[in-house]
Amino acid sequence: MPSSESPALAPWIAAQRTTLLAQRGHAWLLQGPSGMGQYALGLELVRAWLCDAPTPHGACGQCASCHAIEVRTHADLCVLMPEVQMMELGWPLSEKAQAEIDDKKRKPSREIRVEAMRDAVEFSQRTSARGRGKAVLVYPAEQMNHVTANALLKTLEEPPGDVRFVLASEAAHQLLPTIRSRCLGHTMTWPAQADMLQWLQSKGVAADAATAFLRAAGGRPDDALAVARSGRSPQAWASLPQAVARGDVTALGDWTPAQAIEALQKLCHDLLAVAVGAAPRYFAAADLPKPPPLAALTRWSKALAKEARTADHPFNAGLMLEALVAQARNTLHSRQPTHS
Repeated sequence: MPSSESPALAPWIAAQRTTLLAQRGHAWLLQGPSGMGQYALGLELVRAWLCDAPTPHGACGQCASCHAIEVRTHADLCVLMPEVQMMELGWPLSEKAQAEIDDKKRKPSREIRVEAMRDAVEFSQRTSARGRGKAVLVYPAEQMNHVTANALLKTLEEPPGDVRFVLASEAAHQLLPTIRSRCLGHTMTWPAQADMLQWLQSKGVAADAATAFLRAAGGRPDDALAVARSGRSPQAWASLPQAVARGDVTALGDWTPAQAIEALQKLCHDLLAVAVGAAPRYFAAADLPKPPPLAALTRWSKALAKEARTADHPFNAGLMLEALVAQARNTLHSRQPTHS
């Protein structure tokens, strides 16, 4: 069983855990951009709160409570996520929800369902099973719709005596102001570059690849690790700008439309940056084509933002990728209008 100082835990997450455990409060809102470890930190807090032998630095990692969380069966922990993420991370769904999905009555939800929140509210009102209090972990909290958030609000305002909440969010501005005001806020720490590279290497990512993947992820360590584990090579990422400039669809061949749109948004961002004299963020400057006119890049940026909203439901993924690459190629070959 991993100890509280598990090598799997990034050092900057461990440091934030120690800081937050030294403070009192019944509800935390962990906020920051994606890839900064909100879920990992939230889970560390509830592990420590429920642990039979906690230290100032976190859970012991050895007791029955820690084991129960490890195997996703802790009676005093309620985890609220979109069902898609619950299944990805190994958290069990309610019997009713699991049965509906197994029977093909519906697909797993991509937002936190109000039924799950009502179950969580009922959970918070019950007596602690193990006598160490109870905890509710909500991630990503911005996936609550207004009905779901309002179901939580009353309990956040008047929490039962022994329940604590962690809301972890990658878009805290989307939460109801009344939700934000009921929580103690914590903005995730942006780690030092050297610490992130060392951590990625401890996860088995080669040193040169770690630098490339960290750039591709905009300096966000969890996102960089996800890119590294996706099977993509640093070389494929570096060659992407020139490939789409040529109209080469194979550069995005095994990508989902959502992944392709995100990559093209990063390319568009970097070209906009270069066009106004700033440094690129996601690609090396040498890998970028010459920026087209700002007006063309601005139109492309707006078009990609619009397409991102429906990327999970393309009519035909192959045709959508072809259209995205054609759009990118046309933009990259735009020229300044000539004046007579």
